[in-house]
Amino acid sequence: MAGAQAGKSGSGKGGHHEEEILGKAYDSRLMRRLLRYLLPYRTTVLIASGAMIFHSLLQVVGPFLTKVAVDRYLVATERQPTFLDPFLSADPWTGLAQITGLYLLALAALFALEYAQTYTMQMVGQRAMYDLRMELFGHLHRLPVQFYDRNPVGRLLTRVTSDVDVLNEMFTSGVVAVFGDFFSLLFILVVMLQLSAPLALVTFAVLPLIALATSLFRRRVRDCYRRIRTAIARINAHLQEHVTGMSVVQLFNREQKSFAEFDEINRAHQRAFLDSIFAHSLFYPTIEVLSSVAIASILWYGGLRVAEGTLTIGIVVAFIQYAQRFFRPIQDLSEKYNILQGAMASSERIFKLLDTPVAIESPADAVVPAPETSQGGRIEFRDVWFAYNDDDWVLQDISLTIEPGETVAVVGHTGAGKTTLTSLPLRFYDVQQGQVLVDGVDVRRWDLTALRKRFGVVLQDPFLFAGTIESNIRLGTEHISQEDVEEAIEELRVGDFIRSLPGGYQEEVRERGTTLSVGQKQLISFARALAHNPQILILDEATSSVDTETEFRVREALGRMVGGRTSIIIAHRLSTIQRADRIVVLHKGRVREVGSHQELLAQRGIYWKLYQLQYKDQEVGVGGND
Repeated sequence: MAGAQAGKSGSGKGGHHEEEILGKAYDSRLMRRLLRYLLPYRTTVLIASGAMIFHSLLQVVGPFLTKVAVDRYLVATERQPTFLDPFLSADPWTGLAQITGLYLLALAALFALEYAQTYTMQMVGQRAMYDLRMELFGHLHRLPVQFYDRNPVGRLLTRVTSDVDVLNEMFTSGVVAVFGDFFSLLFILVVMLQLSAPLALVTFAVLPLIALATSLFRRRVRDCYRRIRTAIARINAHLQEHVTGMSVVQLFNREQKSFAEFDEINRAHQRAFLDSIFAHSLFYPTIEVLSSVAIASILWYGGLRVAEGTLTIGIVVAFIQYAQRFFRPIQDLSEKYNILQGAMASSERIFKLLDTPVAIESPADAVVPAPETSQGGRIEFRDVWFAYNDDDWVLQDISLTIEPGETVAVVGHTGAGKTTLTSLPLRFYDVQQGQVLVDGVDVRRWDLTALRKRFGVVLQDPFLFAGTIESNIRLGTEHISQEDVEEAIEELRVGDFIRSLPGGYQEEVRERGTTLSVGQKQLISFARALAHNPQILILDEATSSVDTETEFRVREALGRMVGGRTSIIIAHRLSTIQRADRIVVLHKGRVREVGSHQELLAQRGIYWKLYQLQYKDQEVGVGGND
């Protein structure tokens, strides 16, 4: 698997670079694609949009009622008639009570509309993000193993978690709030121009300065946001690597160096955030000062017009309130810009993952050989050439046939291609040249589910899921009963190990099986393979992690496991190799020798050299137990 690891190694910097890409603050192509996730909930979205528009409309009611109260009852002056005049009493006490009631009614309506808008959009946002996460996770299930060889796990986790959360914030607080602010500004603008166009123009005189301040702020914050995203990506990568490898860090006394590296990355994140805070601390007071200048201009110009008798005090009071409500959304728009920009960047990364083609999937005319026509697990490699990267061939011109029920051991130096060879029948990868056939059918024509059901695999590094021992053996396969699980354990002669655990088969298994030894996890992997009753068995260094006593038990069980099954065994232990029907020697990606143990020793070739280097010292132990 050297080629796969090589593919992985080059992806770290690419991951950080990907986090730096911010893209546009608004991309219509991405937005159209995002809005498709709202289509199933369009009725709820329409309700929220209607609530938002009415909420924005009611924003102009309060200052208008204040204007009517001042001009009609508090300061009796000549004024323009309003649509409320026929409904208001001429008596000041009664009229003021009526206006107060209308004001309170408007506040209650604002509360109800804001509640409806917030609740519905939060609900829609969560449902849309649930759908998106499920689509992402389903797509990750379909992507081939080669994809995971080249993409760090931390980056994929970020796509499904953090990036989706950013989109949720856009749906619930970004886009809707921007439209709400737009309608609020529009309604306030119309009312201000209707009340007094000259005073409205004086109020808006500060808008060019606000636009300049917003532009400078946006540029500064954009750079800060890019640096923050990059720093977070580096923090995640560093934490994942060093927490996973903490035993190595402690073994080689690298705590201080690891801490220093993390301190540098964390400090870069802190500096980026402080720069962002500095930009915000300048921008908001600037907008506040400019809005105060606008209010001062209203008092100055409006006061002059009141003194001339061309304007009423109620209009000036209303303008002051409208100005305060007008500039508040402008302050918020800068924050919404950050949300929108982050959402566009996150959506671009998410859709890049979703658009990754599923290179290995069942064909439309997939073949599922019937049991009566099955060849019983025959595997054939025909002139197979395979490379992880371009023409860096890991396997070259492999031609090999494994007959049904035959046990074949594959040996060779590290990097010879042994694990790669066993991955091809499972169709974890597709070959560049040649064919791999199972039961006489090219694996590329098989239905993937049916193909992989025929295999049982035990790897050198066993993987267990959080759950129980029983659930890790069954892996959710419905036809495997409790009796099947117990039978598999007993056949391996390791039932005493399970019974020694406090919970027995229901013993809790934590993430990656941290509560169990490597050998115990390996035994559970054996039981898992046996319980699924595969037609073809692949053991990749499967006994390398068990102690000698357990190996003797497993070796006896292996004889029963491989009986009647086609088996491919990668092993360094002579006892396992000697029991194989044939031994295949791989060297630099090619099949160099094939034969039994004694036949290959007689040839005094590569296998004989491997035997001298690796196996000879084991012969005494093997002989003593045979």
